[in-house]
Amino acid sequence: MRAQLHSDVIISGRGQHGVTFGPEVDIFVTGVAMAGIKALISLSFGGAIGLMFLMLGCALPEYNKYWPLFVLFFYILSPIPYYIARRVVDDTDAASSACKELAIFLTTGIVVSAFGLPIIFARAQLILWGACSLVLTGNVIIFATILGFFVVFGTNDDFSWQQW
Repeated sequence: MRAQLHSDVIISGRGQHGVTFGPEVDIFVTGVAMAGIKALISLSFGGAIGLMFLMLGCALPEYNKYWPLFVLFFYILSPIPYYIARRVVDDTDAASSACKELAIFLTTGIVVSAFGLPIIFARAQLILWGACSLVLTGNVIIFATILGFFVVFGTNDDFSWQQW
């Protein structure tokens, strides 16, 4: 015997008031959780594609220089100012605060530096322009993935990245 609570959620097992519905507990959720899992899979796919472009810019035989791997530091550093600002600033404040504005400014500087470093390497002839274009393509995809992560998991609702 099963109790249907919602059109998307079916639960069997012990009820709220001690009524037994069956020996096992089966939960089928197709709403928000499946959309979140699809978003997580899409974001991981985007990150893998972006890193593939970065590795192609480094490891292809005609390029064979690993200087562009320094942009990995920018990938790691880019979300840190925003995380710090979210921890420090009270979210009940409707207006924008100076701490959030500073975090956005620092994040913008990190992202611009990640795009500028391969161009500087190419102008200094440390890497070829083809490798620079592959690294810049990887940058676009990786930073779009990071932005997508904040859009999908940035709110403090029932489904957030902290559940993973």
